[in-house]
Amino acid sequence: MKNKTSGGVIELAKTLLYAVIIAVVIRTVLYEPFNIPSGSMEPTLLVGDYLFVSKFSYGYSRYSLPLGYLFPSFGRILFFHEPERGDVIVFMFPRNPSEHYIKRLIGLPGDKIQVIEGTLYINDVATKRVRDGMDLDSGPRERWIETLPNGVQHPILLRPREYPTPPARCDRENGDSGDAENTCPFKVPPGHYFMMGDNRDNSDDSRVATSGVGMVPAENLVGRAEIIFFSTNGDARWWEVWNWPFTIRWERLLKVIR
Repeated sequence: MKNKTSGGVIELAKTLLYAVIIAVVIRTVLYEPFNIPSGSMEPTLLVGDYLFVSKFSYGYSRYSLPLGYLFPSFGRILFFHEPERGDVIVFMFPRNPSEHYIKRLIGLPGDKIQVIEGTLYINDVATKRVRDGMDLDSGPRERWIETLPNGVQHPILLRPREYPTPPARCDRENGDSGDAENTCPFKVPPGHYFMMGDNRDNSDDSRVATSGVGMVPAENLVGRAEIIFFSTNGDARWWEVWNWPFTIRWERLLKVIR
């Protein structure tokens, strides 16, 4: 009886070990779940969205591994694939590589990026946008559909602007001045990317000098956000099981992220 019991415990331990190994492999190589804690990507992503990120989209660096910031750099990215402008990307925060950020890729290496009066300019050409109504849950904010140079269309939120705002002062000797809606021109260096949130007036991103995002190195890219597998508005406490079905945003389940 004792040997039989010991054998059962060993088999259970092996099964659990195999399950852990499989989970780690899937998380490292294929897909990893993330949740959205802030509103910087509204209206594309909402607080309480849970999504899968494809780890193979851009190749593998040390940040593909669990606790990857504790490991030395590989020196290069394995199976690297260039991201596309407009991708929604999870990346490691350059100032603190233990934190994940999620933004939209706006600027590719070599691009010139500038925001003037809230309008995004890429290589001195204003991006096209069409007004798409108001978003009353966010402030209120005006909702626009922005079209990037490669044809990718996505929604953005902007604060209504009744009066012109002061232009940025761009003086390399005495220091630049500006804000998220009026920036100095940025030149994206090789191997780096310029990220912005879709909630343009409520996003710490590559436009904001104090944000710590800056130009994101290719090594910091974790993966592309693919699909929302769950979403909740957070109105129910964890023990209020009877309210759970009413807090789920059913219309967002299995929504592809664009």
